[in-house]
Amino acid sequence: MDDDLGAVLDTVGPRLRALREQRGATLADVGDATGISVSTLSRLESGLRRPTLELLLPLARFHEVTIDELVDVPVGDDPRVPAHPTVRHGVTYVPLSRRGEGPRAFRMVYPPRTPAEVGEPRVHDGYEWLYVLSGTLRLVLGGRTLDLVGGEAAEFDTRVPHWLGNVSDAPAEVLALYGPQGERMHVRARPRRRDA
Repeated sequence: MDDDLGAVLDTVGPRLRALREQRGATLADVGDATGISVSTLSRLESGLRRPTLELLLPLARFHEVTIDELVDVPVGDDPRVPAHPTVRHGVTYVPLSRRGEGPRAFRMVYPPRTPAEVGEPRVHDGYEWLYVLSGTLRLVLGGRTLDLVGGEAAEFDTRVPHWLGNVSDAPAEVLALYGPQGERMHVRARPRRRDA
């Protein structure tokens, strides 16, 4: 096997383990969701089994990442950031930085009246920075309600209860910087399942 390919594949196991632990999921949870046996998952994470496309596809879907992010495909010398938009609760998130350590930048587009109602403020570890490019973004932060318009910025500790949304009749476009916890909360976390 080519040394470069082997080096890339050797990073997949630790990445899978880190993603699973970030979600607070067990191997059994991942197995139930993907149909992959716990023993196969364990061998993948420990590097005792090489990943195949048949294994990577359901795992990337479960962790809500692209296969490129899962495998950490070498970037080469092209500085452009590939646009892999994600839509969550009606908001489009477009990554503006490559996956890696530290904060990640996103362009967010909130359609008019998204979400439809002001939700319950949430808390998580981390820090956020927002800059409104156009439209109006409502920020509910620790009991205060602020309407940020184009050209305004806000930064805050995300351990303070907060909620973001567009309560106007025009789209809002925002630049945001998130640390890993904020990215998971806003971009990657799945909504809670409601029991029937």
